[in-house]
Amino acid sequence: MKISEKDIAKHELIGLKVKILTSSCRSLIGLEGKIIDESKKMIVLETKNGPKKIPKETSVFFLTLPDGKEIKLEGRRIVGRPEDRIKKAR
Repeated sequence: MKISEKDIAKHELIGLKVKILTSSCRSLIGLEGKIIDESKKMIVLETKNGPKKIPKETSVFFLTLPDGKEIKLEGRRIVGRPEDRIKKAR
């Protein structure tokens, strides 16, 4: 199934490249990396300086999808346990 901006919440985010556009924590803005883990309220990125935890609720992400398309994603849209979010979206 192809991932699009409308149905991003239905898909697994681990493995996608991401850049932080905005965040309540200013030191995270502009941070880039690959999503290596996801919990109810956090996304863990593998960056060149090691893993970093990013709060979903107060961040906006710029994701690069597997087909190369780039989309903007408000973190509040994906708050919740990944397994529950994927089930609920279907």
